[in-house]
Formats: sequence, C-alpha cells, structure tokens
Amino acid sequence: QLELVESGGGLVQAGGSLMLSCAASGRTFSTYTKAWFRQAPGQEREFVAAISWSGARTYYADSVKGRFTISRNNSKNSVSLQMNSLKPEDTAVYYCAAKPDSLVTMDRSRYGYWGQGTQVTVSS
Repeated sequence: QLELVESGGGLVQAGGSLMLSCAASGRTFSTYTKAWFRQAPGQEREFVAAISWSGARTYYADSVKGRFTISRNNSKNSVSLQMNSLKPEDTAVYYCAAKPDSLVTMDRSRYGYWGQGTQVTVSS
C-alpha cells in the first residue's frame, strides 16, 4: 500500500510563493508517475502538473504554466510543487497523486493513489 502525505500549504499574499511537498511511504515511489491536482470550493478537482518517473517529462495546466514547477527526488521518495507569482484564483486544496505506470496524464481517474490534501490560500 502506498501512502502519500502532503505538506507546505498555508496562507500567502498574492505574488508570493509556496513550495508543496509530498512524501511517500509504504513502497518504492520512484517508478510511479506523479501529479498535483487542486480543488477549490464548489469546483471539481482539476489537474495542475505531472511528472514522469524519470523527471524528464513534465506537464502543466495552462493556468499555472510559467509560474509552477513540479520536481521529484526519487532518492527521498518525494515530489514537490514550487508555486510562484501566486494569485487568489490559485486558492484550493492541493492533492498529490500517483500511478504505477509510465503514462503521464491529466486524467484524474487514472491516478489510484492520493494524499489527504493541503490547503493553499492566496489573499489579494
């Protein structure tokens, strides 16, 4: 069983930065495709960013492209999301997700492992 735990959320002013981290336990995480999703109140969970198992390929939602950076550290069994130039519309609960194959996808139904989420609030 793979367990994911996010950390790093909080309250920040617009234009500020936060780094989210997701630590995995229970099994080796290194060969899994990993992603970040977010869910704002009253809205569906949406794709934010994804990274291949090697880190060679990354994908971003258009809304965060150029501001967010996903990275992974396989030796530490973790994945991170650096968020810069934050906007109030980035306010949401952010979830780490993983899937045990190499297909990098924005489709949340393909991810079988999820963390509990961490709140990010951006004030204007």
